[in-house]
Amino acid sequence: MPYEFKCKPGDILCRPCVLSPLQLRLDWQIWFAAMAEPADDPMLIQRETVDLPTPTGPMRTYLYRPTAPGRYPGLLLFSEIFQRTAPIDRSAAYLAGHGFLVAVPEIYHELEAPGAVFPYDTEGAERGNRHKTTKPVAAYDSDARAGFDYLRGHPACTGRLGAMGFCIGGHLAYRAALQPDCLAAVCFQATDLHKRSLGMGMNDDSLARAHEIKGELLLIFGRQDPHIPAEGRALIYARLSESGVLFGWHELNAQHAALRDEGPRYDPVVARLSYELALEVLSRNLDKGDQGAT
Repeated sequence: MPYEFKCKPGDILCRPCVLSPLQLRLDWQIWFAAMAEPADDPMLIQRETVDLPTPTGPMRTYLYRPTAPGRYPGLLLFSEIFQRTAPIDRSAAYLAGHGFLVAVPEIYHELEAPGAVFPYDTEGAERGNRHKTTKPVAAYDSDARAGFDYLRGHPACTGRLGAMGFCIGGHLAYRAALQPDCLAAVCFQATDLHKRSLGMGMNDDSLARAHEIKGELLLIFGRQDPHIPAEGRALIYARLSESGVLFGWHELNAQHAALRDEGPRYDPVVARLSYELALEVLSRNLDKGDQGAT
């Protein structure tokens, strides 16, 4: 049955009607929405593309930010091995809509043309995994430094910085936390952390340097993820604990890539809970910027 809004906007010279004792809140919100400017809504976002200089060449980076004027905390979002796919694009937009200036770098910019995206299939996985151990660890670190420097210098950034990532991106977010100005990092199903197998030579020092992390970490794993088995998770937990790192830890009943919102392993309940946990940690450590202060 259609519903008639009795006080919906009509003549712009007439104020919204009142039908006492009713409070027609939906009708009034239509009026207010009609009077507002799109830029006044911090949930609306805009996208930009920039090429950042790094020691290993230009790095194509995608920037997502609220359209509302003001400054926002900077967040480096690292993708899976498939680079900036549609699910990563939607994740970045979601985070920007919650009041963050989000930068998504192409993690294989030295090895692929700008804009390259790998399909979620066997060929795409093989290509991404091959690049993962071709690129030196130092290049991953210099990429993170370039991303943070860009965000810090952006006029829409408060200067407070954090990182987040999925799968290999979770490991890269962990390594970004080694940067002294990273206040918080969220690592979803961080692969290769327990195996020390990131980068050329497959002998990274990520866990060995855990004591260098000054910000807060949040690590979320799936118990049914074969890439990070129980013994691997236990190794990571023990190393972070003995290093005195401030960290939160969650193991959920989920498969690998449970947050990727396409494909058979996507779990919307796990995704919702994971994003809520992430936003709590990021918002608490990075603050809300100008919009949050109003």
